[in-house]
Amino acid sequence: MTPNPDPDLCRSLADDLRGAGFTSEAVRSGWGEAADDAVVRGLRGPALRGLAGRDDAVAVLSRLFVLGMPQPAADVARALSRTGVEGLETLGLVETVAAGGGDPDARPLALIRPQSFSDARGDGEWWIASDLDETALGGPLPEDHVLGVGGASLTLAAIQLPTPAERALDVGSGCGIQSLRARRAVSRVVATDISDRALSYTRLNALLNGVDGVEIRRGSLFEPVRGETFDRIVSNPPFVITPRRDDVPEYEYRDGGMVGDDLVAAFVTGAGEHLAPGGIAQLLANWETRDGTPGLDRVRGWVEASAAPLDAWIVERESLDPLAYAELWVRDGGTVPGTPAFARLIDAWLDDFASRGVTEIGFGYVLLRRPADGAPTLARYERVAQAVPDQAGLGEHLAAALAAHDRLSRLDDAGVAASVFTVAPDVTEARHHRPGEADPTVIELRQGGGFGRTLSVDPALAALVGACDGDLPAGVLIDAIAELLDADASVSRKDMLPKVRELVFAGFLTFT
Repeated sequence: MTPNPDPDLCRSLADDLRGAGFTSEAVRSGWGEAADDAVVRGLRGPALRGLAGRDDAVAVLSRLFVLGMPQPAADVARALSRTGVEGLETLGLVETVAAGGGDPDARPLALIRPQSFSDARGDGEWWIASDLDETALGGPLPEDHVLGVGGASLTLAAIQLPTPAERALDVGSGCGIQSLRARRAVSRVVATDISDRALSYTRLNALLNGVDGVEIRRGSLFEPVRGETFDRIVSNPPFVITPRRDDVPEYEYRDGGMVGDDLVAAFVTGAGEHLAPGGIAQLLANWETRDGTPGLDRVRGWVEASAAPLDAWIVERESLDPLAYAELWVRDGGTVPGTPAFARLIDAWLDDFASRGVTEIGFGYVLLRRPADGAPTLARYERVAQAVPDQAGLGEHLAAALAAHDRLSRLDDAGVAASVFTVAPDVTEARHHRPGEADPTVIELRQGGGFGRTLSVDPALAALVGACDGDLPAGVLIDAIAELLDADASVSRKDMLPKVRELVFAGFLTFT
């Protein structure tokens, strides 16, 4: 059943959920942290033990809408006194079923899970409705499944830029989580999807959380916004590479219906025409390494093929070989390992990759910007595999890096040398010595925020960073260090100023 996002009933349900104290913290504390982790892995038993004997509102709603289990209709009616079971039925969220000749049960048709978040504007919480998961269904997902909040959607929400803007586009909105997050920084959002079911959830979640300014449109990629431009475009597209075979399920939430990584290529080449000058597009994506051409190089080709000039910052977070990739996504669809169906699907994926000469599949973040003056200045394609220390702060880090890049791009080397910098407060230094030796063999600068980068530096650059306290210009510091090391000052400047630029972009140093 497709949800029916009735505005009055959504407001009523929100009041009920708020009054019941149905928050992520209440749910987590209700069954314990270990059980909460188990729920993510599809195990309900520990959570049910934690809720045993309880019929309070949080317990009833946790079983009904977080675990996806039928609950006595009378208990649900008490927990949601304004909306009632009839209101939930009208919304398409439950159905009433006979319970073995006794009192009726309310059986969930959707999940509603509290989701806490933190961004530059502070902490908050949403209720996110989505389709029942594999655990609740007791088997594989239907092909029109609308996914809730998972790891990928949390990642994209975290990397969205927090800087204010007027108008945003959410391509492939799904349950609407990216639209809600974008609306925190922009005045209006257009949310598109090829699935009417997904758009119903987007509308429902906007109403449930009291978020206005979200317009929904049906269609693929940029078709629903032909001729329009936006200050922001965000997308967690159906980028999963899927064999184009009749016997392979096509899940709408992850499969865009194209061969290989063609959907991502289409997005990258087409986004620029829908960005206003200075506008930024962000998405998560997969890309293939084909016939020896690295995936990042192929993404570079897509950027260069854009009809509109684009700045690009592409970050590859991980890569998988074809077998590991196939196993990941066959499992994701709910097919049980060790079964004939699992083996058949694995073979289909491996045959598909072999047909294109694919040896590796990368996953990462794509940030594209249409330069305000039409001249691209940023072309950064990198692998960043280490764990991110503070994912919630990544959006702010990306915004700061772009601002630093723009300022640096207006400065020649003399301008950088004349600038005054301060070492960022999250930067630490580690020196590694061999036993008995006074001089370090390795000096590392470590970043506590951002991407958590670790950079190996030489003694001169370490001394420069250590001396950046917001007092003297970088050029003066470089000259002084060169004199101490008995080095030529002009040679030191030529060597160190490009490194200073990198340290500023990466967030180790900031302009004073």
